[in-house]
Amino acid sequence: MNIQIIAEVKTQSPFGWKSDKTWDELFEIANEVGDIISIHTDPRWAGSFDLIKKAKSLTKKPILAKGIHSTDEGIQQAVDAGADYVLVVGRIPKIHLDKCLIEPLTLGELKTIPTDIKVVWNSRDLSDGGLKKETFEEARALHKGWFCQASNIRSKEDIKEGADAVLVGTNLIEFSRSLR
Repeated sequence: MNIQIIAEVKTQSPFGWKSDKTWDELFEIANEVGDIISIHTDPRWAGSFDLIKKAKSLTKKPILAKGIHSTDEGIQQAVDAGADYVLVVGRIPKIHLDKCLIEPLTLGELKTIPTDIKVVWNSRDLSDGGLKKETFEEARALHKGWFCQASNIRSKEDIKEGADAVLVGTNLIEFSRSLR
């Protein structure tokens, strides 16, 4: 499989989901299957910048700080904590653009992102946790650069053609089993 796997350590979501595994147990699985380890910084997902530091001490793999990061100060805080990459939702920041993965909220936003910027297309609508109406295929057609498929990935069979990477969180355990 020639797809980068971004394995997310997620113990809960603000949409009611909660893992029955601990952060440490999920980190172990993420470190086993991921090319990049995604660590939440947002408290709504039980994240923190201290968890970036903890993850950095446990692996040599690159760390993605996963959160909204609505300010450039949040991006700087993630980088200072040791993140190699930072997910930024709904905007293009003024700093560390080379380290940022941009998650547009709409196809309209996606159209404004230059092709040299890495993009994450989340199938989940962050306003309510449901599915977006726009599809991965529609989004991929608009961005010719590096493109990551995120959310609702249960197995390797769910990986869409055209994805350069996948970000797997809620279904990390199930996904990891599909790789065996």
